[in-house]
Amino acid sequence: MDEQTGGLARRDLLRAAALGAAVAATPSAGRAASTQANSRIGLGFIGVGGHGTNLLHQQVRRSRERGDVEVVAVCDVWDRRTQNCVNYAGGQAQGTRDYREVLANPRVDAVVIATPDHWHARQTIDAMRAGKDVYCEKPLTLYWDEARDVARVSRETGRVLQGGAPGGSDGNWWTARDVTMGGGIGPVILFQGGAFRNDPAGDWNWGIQPARPGVDLDWDMWLGHRFGLAPRRPYDPERFSRFRKFWDYSGGLATDLLYHTYAALALAINHELPYRVTAGGGQPIFNLRNDRREVPTLFTMGVDYPSQCSMMLIGSQVNDHGVGSEVRGQKGVMWVGGDGVTVRPQEPFRREMLEMANTLPCYRGAEVVTRRDGDTTVLESIRVPRRHNYDHWDNFYQCIRSRQQPTLNAERAYKVMVPIALSIISFRQGRTVFFDPARETVVNRNPLPVQA
Repeated sequence: MDEQTGGLARRDLLRAAALGAAVAATPSAGRAASTQANSRIGLGFIGVGGHGTNLLHQQVRRSRERGDVEVVAVCDVWDRRTQNCVNYAGGQAQGTRDYREVLANPRVDAVVIATPDHWHARQTIDAMRAGKDVYCEKPLTLYWDEARDVARVSRETGRVLQGGAPGGSDGNWWTARDVTMGGGIGPVILFQGGAFRNDPAGDWNWGIQPARPGVDLDWDMWLGHRFGLAPRRPYDPERFSRFRKFWDYSGGLATDLLYHTYAALALAINHELPYRVTAGGGQPIFNLRNDRREVPTLFTMGVDYPSQCSMMLIGSQVNDHGVGSEVRGQKGVMWVGGDGVTVRPQEPFRREMLEMANTLPCYRGAEVVTRRDGDTTVLESIRVPRRHNYDHWDNFYQCIRSRQQPTLNAERAYKVMVPIALSIISFRQGRTVFFDPARETVVNRNPLPVQA
């Protein structure tokens, strides 16, 4: 086994030990967020790189406009980022390099985690154990078993967690869920989607940041090697500035872009766990000089579920002609777009689908489009208006106050993470990965009875 894939097992042991210690040792502290409608929610930001800074700016603007939240703490391993964000927040927020100081701050009700992927599980679990609610940027974690641990700790602590993929709040896809769960397209056979870019300069080749390790940057904390999160390495400005290109800190296309896609698609199958995952791809026509990326620029994944439906996802950074998101049932095909969903019948089921459109509760209020063929009324399509309207951040804040579960809560975010993370194992190890949904663990062979 080569160093790259063989190292997975060794790092998994270190990571599991460190994660277990964090769960066991981190004390429960901090104040619960007030449920009073007029109280401010104190926010702590952990990780304010490019995206983290954007999220902080959004919440500071919200604070100025609505007054229902307040940024009270900012953490980043690079002092320049921390200070810039403290200044933007008004200069009164706590600034620190160590996220544990944010968790110890009694003014912090909830944290926003936007660190590199390899830190998500540790910081999320520590935050929940410290009595904080969590908004964790996608992916929920880097490895599937970390996501399972996050879901477990959320249940144990009763903390609110919102996964940072707004597709999980897409009202159109929640409407699509109504249709599929209501039998509106018959048994689901296949669903698909993707994410597509084409950057000639190489996607994720962001500018190198002028950080100075040992002066204004805590490189060891960024790596997390003392916590068993990634191998210890000398300072590498490209790894620091372009972390998504390296396996130690990211799952590449799968965790960055396809997690977004699947967070919405998974609603159509009610977040069913898979039993088999296979992935492929590579770096076609990719020959940029001195580009050291390890992750692929083309990634495909196929997922099979116990209900005998399948999913196909495609991610590309070298061609931006996309594949539309759709759900195929035995009796109809569903597209999401505009302000609702559209269902077109499969030819052998036009008559049955017309009857379903007029009788099934999931089609109540839908626009049924028909045409005349002689004396026969023929169904063309069913248009279901959007029935759900969620704002991803509003939903998070409402749930902090009500203690209800948000749209992409820890359980759903975990179930989105499983096929995403298993696809990376499949790609890196060149094999099909089997998962037992009942035991919620990776297994050596197909856990389902083989059909004759």
